[in-house]
Amino acid sequence: MSYNLFDFLQLIGSLGIFIYGMKILSDGLQKVAGGKLRSILKGMTKNRFMGIMTGFTATTITQSSTTTTVMVVSFVNAGLLTFLESTGVIMGANIGTTVTAWMVSIFGFRFQITPIAISMIGIFFPFLFVRRQKLRHMAEAIIGFGILFIGLEFLKDSVPDIQQNPQILAFLDRFTDFGFLSTVMFVLVGTLLTLMVQSSSAAMAITLVMLAQGWIDFHIAAAMIMGENIGTTVTANIAALVGNVHAKRAARFHLIFNLIGVLWMMLALPYVLLFIDYMVVNFTPAQLSILDESLEARINATLGLSLFHTTFNLLNVLFLVAFVPYMIRVVEWLQPSRGAEDEQKTLKFISAGLMPTAELSIDEAYKEVELMGRIAEKISFSTYGLFFKDVSMRQKFLEKIKKREEITDRIELEIAKYLTSITEMNLSQQASLRVRSMHRMINDIERIADIYYQVSRTFDRMVSEDITLPGDANEEIADMMQLIQDALQLMRQNMAGEYGVVNMNRAWLMETKINAFRDELRQHHYRRLEQGDYDARTGIFYLDYINRLEKIGDHILNVNEAAAGLK
Repeated sequence: MSYNLFDFLQLIGSLGIFIYGMKILSDGLQKVAGGKLRSILKGMTKNRFMGIMTGFTATTITQSSTTTTVMVVSFVNAGLLTFLESTGVIMGANIGTTVTAWMVSIFGFRFQITPIAISMIGIFFPFLFVRRQKLRHMAEAIIGFGILFIGLEFLKDSVPDIQQNPQILAFLDRFTDFGFLSTVMFVLVGTLLTLMVQSSSAAMAITLVMLAQGWIDFHIAAAMIMGENIGTTVTANIAALVGNVHAKRAARFHLIFNLIGVLWMMLALPYVLLFIDYMVVNFTPAQLSILDESLEARINATLGLSLFHTTFNLLNVLFLVAFVPYMIRVVEWLQPSRGAEDEQKTLKFISAGLMPTAELSIDEAYKEVELMGRIAEKISFSTYGLFFKDVSMRQKFLEKIKKREEITDRIELEIAKYLTSITEMNLSQQASLRVRSMHRMINDIERIADIYYQVSRTFDRMVSEDITLPGDANEEIADMMQLIQDALQLMRQNMAGEYGVVNMNRAWLMETKINAFRDELRQHHYRRLEQGDYDARTGIFYLDYINRLEKIGDHILNVNEAAAGLK
């Protein structure tokens, strides 16, 4: 055998170039899509067939069914998608992944694309340094496309030649004569291969190369492709481990759906292969059977394998789409809910880790930022209750304010860590600016919670010292709190909108009102001191309240400006 360790390392390196090219291609396409990808995913409806189209489109854009299904699991965990809605998207993702197979089999085996790929890299490489963002991202995607096919060419050259290494074929032949058992064995091989390379597309490329080089026959390659359909479900199931019950069910559905598809296809495989052979013989220029063993026939068989992959996934969706309600019942039985905590549909302090793409990781983080905004608003309500509700409720309000302020401290730390991890990804300029804005927002929201907590401590000390404010001073503080509450509601509305699209005129007007009212209350404070309505000690408490509340207004304006992309 003339195949040594150095040859094997070249094979691994070639595979690495292929996977790296696919990653650059995927990242570039996702950056070009940008907000459109989010719009596609957020536009998912309860219509199962629309969900299938959504999954197909998202996978075509991301060039990875794993990316799509992990996104779906995260969206279900966040409550942005129901388990039922996710099923259609998962089925569509299975069809979408066949696009990569066609791309590889057509350009990688039917044409000498390597010289073209290198020329494309040469043409588009300078565009990586232009100022126009969209052009840079398009260049990145095209360069990734080129690297992918250079890696595929290296992969084809690195695979041992069967003529010079007949021992390999003899070894594989031992496992191909067991009939149905051989099919089961190579389904498992395909599954393990996908788990090792962590990419069904890369596993499929290896299978195509093995078929083209004559290592395996078409029947074995088809079995491996089926196994790769099972292997691609593992990543989403791992991502769902830290999710709620709905996320786990979405991941389990993907596994069960693909398993059922593989089981019925294993039984129908001889008949499906005859159909594929007929299609290849009658509808390709070469007119060579995929069952032949000549080099031309093996190259032709790569198209047949892509056709098999597409036929398998299309038929699986067509056959099983009507049985989705029953499959959902099975999944719910296998993955029962353990109570209210398991049903929680919020992102619990970003516990699920980074998303497959920077854009969607930012979306997940922003949900937590919005959660911080809601908590700050609740602290505002509790502070008002502390001042003006029943005296018997004071201790309860104090505890609520303290607890929620501690929560904002914890969320700020977790979001900051998460955003730091995102910055290590390949970010677009727009995404980078948004991450910086979110850092600013969480800092200001945390400060809002801190100041409210300080106000509550000041109030508690004032009560313990048996100091009370005159009626008109209390009314003024109530009015100031209401003005701040209105500003908080406006802030939350701006945060809920699209990044960069904020009506800052209202925010600036609100800030002007708060500052003007603060100045007016200071004049009232000095007049009361002069008239002896309260002593200096009481006045200090009063002045402390209005100054701190005005400071909250400043932080609210900062959040609005960050949401608008101004800071």
